[in-house]
Amino acid sequence: MKLSLVAAIGRNNELGKNNELIWRFKEDMKFFKETTINHDIIMGRKTFESLPELLKERKHLVLSRSSLIIPEVIIYNDLKQFLEEYKNIDKEVFCIGGANLYSQMIEYASDLYLTEIDEEDNAADAYFPKFDKENYDSNILCNHIDEKTGISFKHVLYKRRTYGKR
Repeated sequence: MKLSLVAAIGRNNELGKNNELIWRFKEDMKFFKETTINHDIIMGRKTFESLPELLKERKHLVLSRSSLIIPEVIIYNDLKQFLEEYKNIDKEVFCIGGANLYSQMIEYASDLYLTEIDEEDNAADAYFPKFDKENYDSNILCNHIDEKTGISFKHVLYKRRTYGKR
């Protein structure tokens, strides 16, 4: 398995507030869809509950300590269970949040697909974990300015120089 994280973050690694994204840009939603389509996506329960519906053409995996039964969704009760099941599967899996799951998974991820937003939000209550950029090769995939807000952002791929735990 290749584990990748995908997230949109502000200048101070802000992810969200009140279980919602802080920024929602059309071009970023398109990037997220194009990056994750036809892949398995893993998320925490709150992130799953924040989705308006199941995302098309993606296999949904949810990590939750709650006793959930959701049709068409595979539930894992702990990270170890997920890692054990996927360790010999030859596919890329994307972690799509939330903050707690990113913090647990960043050490296992080889790639980080980050939308870096040139803005900050002091009311944020969820943050992407800090990571040492010196351990990654980065490639700016594209730059954007949101036509509605004028906020600039860029899509950056960080590839870990040495892979995380196995």
